Amino acid sequence: MATGPLAPREPRRLIASDRVIGTDVRRPDGSRVGRIERLMLDKMSGRVAYAVMSFGGFLGLGEDFYTLPWSVLRFELLQDAYVLDLTEEQWRAAPARSPEGTDPAEDGAWEEQIHRYYDAVPCWGI
Repeated sequence: MATGPLAPREPRRLIASDRVIGTDVRRPDGSRVGRIERLMLDKMSGRVAYAVMSFGGFLGLGEDFYTLPWSVLRFELLQDAYVLDLTEEQWRAAPARSPEGTDPAEDGAWEEQIHRYYDAVPCWGI
């Protein structure tokens, strides 16, 4: 392993939530999909359960919001962005949500549906 001032540093594994907000969400090819607007935490486990992503619009008007299970995003250091490995058709067909990330059903049915849609493991199942 290299040492000294030119040695590559391992990226820090922790990040403050306010630094995640506003981070781009990109496709694997680097094209921009949207940005992270907020994180939804599981109060019992303390884990991030969802990221609310905005897409489209202009100057905050006409944006759509999608609540994504946190496990479908991965941070890509070279892009300095979170990567969503879905086709445009897949995420456009996902149910849109409010900017707050709330769901009108307010029960477990929506969470079950969204995890099935994204084929994602819920944070409480990790």
